[in-house]
Amino acid sequence: MRRFAEHGFTLVELMVVIAIIGLLTGAVVLAMPDPRGDLRDQAERFAARVRAAQDAAVIEAHEMALWVTADGYGFERRERRGWRRLDERPFDDRDWEGAQAIVGDVGRARVIFDTTGLSEPLDLALVRNGTRVTVHIDADGTIDVGS
Repeated sequence: MRRFAEHGFTLVELMVVIAIIGLLTGAVVLAMPDPRGDLRDQAERFAARVRAAQDAAVIEAHEMALWVTADGYGFERRERRGWRRLDERPFDDRDWEGAQAIVGDVGRARVIFDTTGLSEPLDLALVRNGTRVTVHIDADGTIDVGS
């Protein structure tokens, strides 16, 4: 009597492989960083754009304005006919990428950088998932990102 070799996998072997794949997938998902990035990094990017607007006000000799709401922010340039909203990078409108900004009592703020780089002061807090990062713009144009 001749015996045939068995081919294939048993049901138990398949279940073990599926369980291992499930555990590895779960570990990868938990280890992945937040696709929106770190809130402090977002505040630093905001501060860099504000510094660029301040520099543009000095270099181009045109006042620049920053507007901030709970949902996003953008920039304007003063021209002969008034304020013009900017749409070129890095001054295009941005949202807070899942965060929310807390700006004063009104929920909207506007900071104007004059041609010497001076501005009105502004305190802003970015909040996401219980994390809070503050950004302070001083009257002399200094921009500080705190914790």
